[in-house]
Amino acid sequence: MNILMDKEEIKGYIPHREPFLFVDKVLEFDPYSRILAVKTFRAEEEFFKGHFPGHPVVPGVILVEALAQAAAVLISASFAQDEKADNLEGCYLMGVDKAKFRKVVNPEDEIQLQAEVLKFRSKIITFKASAYVGGSKAAEAEFMATFY
Repeated sequence: MNILMDKEEIKGYIPHREPFLFVDKVLEFDPYSRILAVKTFRAEEEFFKGHFPGHPVVPGVILVEALAQAAAVLISASFAQDEKADNLEGCYLMGVDKAKFRKVVNPEDEIQLQAEVLKFRSKIITFKASAYVGGSKAAEAEFMATFY
């Protein structure tokens, strides 16, 4: 697949920076609809030292954050392409629901982050997102956000 956005372009859409930027590239983007992004957590990530020594696993909370960041890229990049949204910049996370973890994610696994808009009303957006490793669902959650 072609890369539509690299890490530097992603930084133009969300305020996150290393070591807390969890989206490496975007492969698919349909404004106000869906996004497919990718993240690979390297073995040298700081959190692996304590989660868990001898058996490193990506923490579930980090997977949820990666999904939320992919959703934020989706909406922020959509605003950037929308002439009617010229005064909108980004979004803040308001809530996380229905988070489930289905598969362990290890260092160096390539994680596909898929997010889609479920509802867009006034200043509230609801997303559904899923993380996949090797074609198997590793995590999923729904998010509510407001934009600024």
